Amino acid sequence: MTANRSPVGVGILGCGVISHAYLERLNTFDMIHVRACADVITERAQARADAHGVARACSPDELLADPDIDLVVNLTIPALHARLALDALAAGKSVYSEKPLSLTRDKAAAVLAAATDRGLRVGCAPDTFLGAGLQTCRRLIDEGVIGEPLAASAFLMGAGPEQWHQDPAFFYQAGAGPLFDMGVYYVTALVSLLGPVARVSGSARISRAERAIHSQPLKGQLIKVEVPTHVSATLDFAGGPVATLVTSFDVQGSALPNIEIYGTEGTLSVPDPNTFGGPVRVLRNATDGWADVALDPGFAEQARGIGVADLVLAMNEDRPHRASGELALHVLDIMESIYDASADGRYVTPATTCDRPAPLPAGWAGT
Repeated sequence: MTANRSPVGVGILGCGVISHAYLERLNTFDMIHVRACADVITERAQARADAHGVARACSPDELLADPDIDLVVNLTIPALHARLALDALAAGKSVYSEKPLSLTRDKAAAVLAAATDRGLRVGCAPDTFLGAGLQTCRRLIDEGVIGEPLAASAFLMGAGPEQWHQDPAFFYQAGAGPLFDMGVYYVTALVSLLGPVARVSGSARISRAERAIHSQPLKGQLIKVEVPTHVSATLDFAGGPVATLVTSFDVQGSALPNIEIYGTEGTLSVPDPNTFGGPVRVLRNATDGWADVALDPGFAEQARGIGVADLVLAMNEDRPHRASGELALHVLDIMESIYDASADGRYVTPATTCDRPAPLPAGWAGT
């Protein structure tokens, strides 16, 4: 980005809990100017703007009509992601969305097509793969520290958010469940490390039709479950590796790892892909055991929004951005294909692919 370029105007659309984390990070980048916070609840938008020094709080329509906003960060509920992204693109603004890009791959593809038609950009969370932990893993793989990657395993195992969340019903609706709500971090991490997926198989089930809430203030209320709560899949990567992926809200306890990559010369232990840091460990020889790897310089703490910063820089440097709509669409396609494979009892070939995102430059600080 050239030094004399004015900051890019950014608008926050949706001022729920996650908006705090985004605003906290976005305000640290010199080339991003958060100009407005918008929400259907105007008091919520005003509270967020006041808390983070944003000059303007407004309605969603007012944000989309603001000529000083070039990029909309869409932090609304998943069911609105595609529609509001299309509205923003129609208003001439690029979009960065919270995950998932849409509830379905068809609607997500329509968002990308609209952006292409208008010469605009689409980015999407998660951007945790740009954190120091997963970027260190990426470097180790690229340097051949574990040899040629052959296989991987990834496990998200838990008893369900009704154990702790104050209002957990949405976790069991379309666009959520263990695969879409949390497994998206794991699939994105695997694609960033191993490249696109060429074939999937899977089994998915709703283990209980209703779930009782254990947390306050809704303790005792029942949730109707609309999405699978235990999903087991096999992912065949275009480059050769085969991965096992299990995501579950039906497990009371587990000692399984988050992600491991198995190579011809060793094993890489990958940190929780819902975080930006470590630990990162490598086992090169069973006799020597595991060795901790120091994280590369970068974003090791909470850093939601670095994908936005990379998109802004990419716009001005005329290069692809890393947390791209193409990556998000492929991840969404993989997850829907797992459901399709389970329903049809067959292998499914995703309709999409994507480039493996480029690693961040050494010492990259978003400027």
